[in-house]
Amino acid sequence: MKDEILVNLENPRQLEQLYRSDTATFRQAFQALYPELKSTPGATFWHERLNYPSPESTLSSGRDLLFVLVAAAIAGTLAKLPVLFSIDEEYFYTRNIGFLVFPFLAAYFVRKNKLSGQQIGLIGGAMLLALVYINVLPRYPQSDTLLLACGYLQVLLWGLVGYAFVGPKPTSADRRLGYLRYNGDLVVMGAILLLAGGLLTAVTIGLFSLIGYQIEEFYAQYVVVFGLAAAPLVGTYLTQAIPQVVHKVSPVIARLFSPLVLVTLVVYLVAILFSGKDPYNDREFLLLFNAVLVGVMALIFFSVAEGTQSNLHRAEVLVLFLLSVVTVLVNGVALSAILFRVSAWGFTPNRAAVLGSNILILINLLLVTAQLLRVLRRQVPLSEVGKPISAFLPIYLGWAAVVAFLFPLLFGFK
Repeated sequence: MKDEILVNLENPRQLEQLYRSDTATFRQAFQALYPELKSTPGATFWHERLNYPSPESTLSSGRDLLFVLVAAAIAGTLAKLPVLFSIDEEYFYTRNIGFLVFPFLAAYFVRKNKLSGQQIGLIGGAMLLALVYINVLPRYPQSDTLLLACGYLQVLLWGLVGYAFVGPKPTSADRRLGYLRYNGDLVVMGAILLLAGGLLTAVTIGLFSLIGYQIEEFYAQYVVVFGLAAAPLVGTYLTQAIPQVVHKVSPVIARLFSPLVLVTLVVYLVAILFSGKDPYNDREFLLLFNAVLVGVMALIFFSVAEGTQSNLHRAEVLVLFLLSVVTVLVNGVALSAILFRVSAWGFTPNRAAVLGSNILILINLLLVTAQLLRVLRRQVPLSEVGKPISAFLPIYLGWAAVVAFLFPLLFGFK
């Protein structure tokens, strides 16, 4: 490494590539060479870069960690309210599960971005309104509109966290794509934390059982509950405090899974033709079909958001384009199945909600597919693909608000 540094000292681009290829070895080799190179301007720059202490970042991270620990303790305590006050667990968690996570994530980004009092009031007021609304809805047996309101309300709460994330410029397309990248990073980090937590749980229960203590129930009721409440907050803290680690993993996962999902989806569509099942007459199959659609769409959007931060190869853009085309076909099948069921049996709250969602997804995917085609033709840069994605986020939130707040009234709470 020392010889490579000496040869490329006057070549900033090559030196940067060496640094990124093996940061630890580069740092060690450069520090050893610096005494004989310190009169060189380029060496002085790299010395300052490698030795900059960043004290404010360290202190900020420490304060953020303290906030995360306190917030996690509060979230875990709130999760135990049904036990503490004998509240029906199904009633409590169905309506309030999102309020154990999203308000604390929003508070984290409110602190981090130093939002104005007006913005804080908007976020806090909207969450309070949502909390009161969902808990005063009448509890009818088998109420589809109640379940829809509970589900789509999570999307609205997620959107409020996004508003806190983007900060003072809520219309910034780059910040909105940054929020999608954060969600992808959080999924990756959350999976790692849950895997580590599961391993710790197995080891702890096993060790105590060896000495005659059966702690499974206690551990599940308290340690696991608090751990699950803390996972999104701790994952968020790690994605923000050590982004250089997470940002190296997420693009690799996006690039690895995109071609795998493309192949799987094509094989799945072919298999449907021979399976004897179809989404037109099988309600459960249609629900699964739509779940696959949403998952693949999320992967496309996440891959595009990650790709705007790094240079995707032409083959990778081609994979995303083909995946978008196949997903449009899947959406078309799902949409036609929903329209068939509506024409045959009429509108229900579920059919209306899914129909509206699928129409929005189809339009959004068509715009993204068109932009990816333009990227392949070298007519626009990849960053242009992010524009229809970021532009549609408020539209999705608007539809979620309609379903959550208006559907119960429009369909008589049925």
